Amino acid sequence: MAASNFDRSLAAVLRHEGGYVDHPKDPGGATNLGVTRATLARYRGRAVSKAEVKALTKAEAARIYRALYWDVIRGDDLPAGVDFAVFDYCVNSGPGRAKKTLQAAVGCRADGVIGPTTMAATHAHPAPDVIRAYCKRRMRFLEGLRTFAVFGRGWRRRVRETEALALEMAGK
Repeated sequence: MAASNFDRSLAAVLRHEGGYVDHPKDPGGATNLGVTRATLARYRGRAVSKAEVKALTKAEAARIYRALYWDVIRGDDLPAGVDFAVFDYCVNSGPGRAKKTLQAAVGCRADGVIGPTTMAATHAHPAPDVIRAYCKRRMRFLEGLRTFAVFGRGWRRRVRETEALALEMAGK
């Protein structure tokens, strides 16, 4: 189990996500610290302005990441390293895709629910093997996106760096 990996994982995600951006080709729109306007609105339970996104603090972003991403993927229950790889993809491409990719990587039915079967299958494989298979599937998905020409170079770097840190966390 990797309960202590949230802070380290969050720091790595924040390095990848950076500060406020509102790139015209990014379907996420206005984003700060990796938190989109839609995500901030969902977390706060009301519509938010771009100015509110821009004013997002790291402390609130950390609470959002814990509640809407880490806990959703059961990060504290995943093996060390796998937790970070799934969390980073969850932030980058959404919890549903991140969970289904984990299930596919460990040979489970990809239903998007990380329950006992997925958890058992994840723990049955060596963490480095899961991390490598997971990152390979992640990269394959990203390469198929229509925005790959715009963001692909950064995504490749992010996946490489995520895999390397995840393997380090797993002790490899």
